[in-house]
Amino acid sequence: MIYEKIDITFEQETASLVTYILDNSPSIDAERKRPMVVICPGGGYRHTSDREAEPIAIKLNAMGFHACVLRYSVKPAVFPTALCQLAKVIGLIREKAEDWNIDTTKVFVMGFSAGGHLAASLGVFWNQEFLTEKLGLPSEQIRPNGMILCYPVITSGEHANQGSFQSLLGDKAYGEDLLSQLSLENQITKNTPPTFLWHTVEDTAVPVENSLLFANSLLKNKVPLELHIYPRGVHGLSLGTGETKAKDNEKSVQPEVANWITMAGRWIEYL
Repeated sequence: MIYEKIDITFEQETASLVTYILDNSPSIDAERKRPMVVICPGGGYRHTSDREAEPIAIKLNAMGFHACVLRYSVKPAVFPTALCQLAKVIGLIREKAEDWNIDTTKVFVMGFSAGGHLAASLGVFWNQEFLTEKLGLPSEQIRPNGMILCYPVITSGEHANQGSFQSLLGDKAYGEDLLSQLSLENQITKNTPPTFLWHTVEDTAVPVENSLLFANSLLKNKVPLELHIYPRGVHGLSLGTGETKAKDNEKSVQPEVANWITMAGRWIEYL
């Protein structure tokens, strides 16, 4: 395995990328190319959650996928710092695809909660001039082939998680134009990558309407999607198992949702 920590710098901010890249075996398939999943943990743009980081990468490795975890810049860093860091990661992955045995048709972003907003932001803004000009990279190099959004922050409207947007924008949060721009259900086009989403009805921190609004807009733009809504479960379930149980919080174990990652893996394989 290539387990490596790589600094991802944009302007004065540095993010940390940790790779979990599987080795090939001559006795199995020395030339195997695998999907790569870039994991963006949640944390309200205030921190990045350990529960949505390495345990997810290890699970994906066990399913036969490469993975990496992006510890992107959070408050006081503001938009578009984290987005530019994520875009640079996708560019790096395509640059290193041969060395890392990556299938370049299967480079995915996976995000949880506010990390879902980050992943989805790349999905809707990958071909926007404000992003490509800042990075000096062609749009196709930073385009993810698909998105896996786990109870994502999406809307800045009625069903918003206000704290995430306040942390993301800082003083800019009072600018209605930018706040509206980052309500991502309004930014989907036919060029948005295929998307896998899951959420729970009982999520009070990031209401399920966030995923429903995004899914409805994907449908209107004829973007392929898979959506799973579970009836029970608090926000921030991660894998929903004991492995990712939050300290002193029994409600963070929800066996009914634990199949989401298996379904996401099948979606990756057959996309």
